[in-house]
Amino acid sequence: MNLQNRLAGQVALITGGGGEIGTAIALRLAAEGSAVVLGDLDGAKAEATAARVMAAGGQASAIALDVADPSSCEASVAFALSSFGKLTTLVNVAATVIPDGTVETLTLDLWNKALAVNLTGAFLMCKYAVPHLREAGGGSIINIASQLGHIGVQNRAPYCTTKAALIFLTKILAQDHAPDHIRANSISPGFILTERSSKRVGGKDKARLLNGPRHLLNRPGEPEEIAAGAAFLASADSSFVTGTDLLIDGGYVTFKGRMTPEGKTVMVG
Repeated sequence: MNLQNRLAGQVALITGGGGEIGTAIALRLAAEGSAVVLGDLDGAKAEATAARVMAAGGQASAIALDVADPSSCEASVAFALSSFGKLTTLVNVAATVIPDGTVETLTLDLWNKALAVNLTGAFLMCKYAVPHLREAGGGSIINIASQLGHIGVQNRAPYCTTKAALIFLTKILAQDHAPDHIRANSISPGFILTERSSKRVGGKDKARLLNGPRHLLNRPGEPEEIAAGAAFLASADSSFVTGTDLLIDGGYVTFKGRMTPEGKTVMVG
């Protein structure tokens, strides 16, 4: 299948566009013909991603974006419109990771930070983007959730709770804006091998050994595999898909176990 022009004429705004998943999504959407606008709390990282897209022959622009700040969210949408004249796709990747803890040990500030970035940030971006998606004749909202929004893990209440809520926010977005020809879907990745996700266990090599066996496919995922799902949800190939959560998790949620070094499944719990 030739995907080179599958997204021709589209304009996508990607939050968290300077991270590894956001960058992979930007490169994939641009390779399929979409212009991309990268927003990131670290404006230099957003610029770096935009430079990679343009070096590959794509169209891109970048802006510093704090999704916890309503004025910054609104400005990013306005920037996308001034850059490329319209908005057809919103991809909410931006997220924060809170230190481990229980409700006893976590501070209220940490809890509120997780809500502000992981959940309210997506709400705000949708709030300002929806009128322009409607004006463009419709479009696609893609929220990056998590397999941990399905099953959760100990000591990570803020992250798991916000990702579960994001999945349900997406379902309501789909219901509210179907008359506007706006589709809304979420993607729940499994453990994706990035610098940030690997940091809590001491790096990518250790993360591959520890987290790979938690998936039926016996390996972590790669950012490019999430990007492939986002490109599908942004395209007309998913024209009859809305209000759903796409698990790209290597069988993590189905499995709930571990693979042995011999490739045998060991169920947990």
